[in-house]
Amino acid sequence: MRIAAKTALVALAIDQISKIAVVHGLDLKDRVTIDVIPPYLNFRMAWNQGVNFGLLANNVDLMRWVLIAVALAIAVWVWRWVGHEGHSDAAKVAAGLLIGGALGNVIDRVIYGAVADFLNMSCCGFDNPFSFNLADVAVFLGAVGLVLLTGRQNTRDGPGSMR
Repeated sequence: MRIAAKTALVALAIDQISKIAVVHGLDLKDRVTIDVIPPYLNFRMAWNQGVNFGLLANNVDLMRWVLIAVALAIAVWVWRWVGHEGHSDAAKVAAGLLIGGALGNVIDRVIYGAVADFLNMSCCGFDNPFSFNLADVAVFLGAVGLVLLTGRQNTRDGPGSMR
């Protein structure tokens, strides 16, 4: 569990430090946009009150607390699930990424009332209107990692095997 805990702490720290540096340090909250390497990387301030791409952003105050509760419940469930024996270190890293990213967005919702999204990437004639943050990246990588790195073990010798 140390691997998952350390990974979660690192993901959480990187997310929160990046938000402090960009949103407050570079004053993106007031500037709203900073072109870094246009169009590939730009900072575009977006306060996400819903889930991905602002979905479920109606009834903002109620939804804020519902999303906090859901994120915390998922983080606790993943923590308990990965704590069982049999998961690889890579799966524990993936779980830590998911948990750390989820907690990063929970902190935003508690402090700001919304998630601070600021990364915007476009390429090859596609102008992406959406922003995201490093917590979102951690959650995505963690979820994909858990899907790819966990699941049914080889049950060839188990009950019902075709031997």
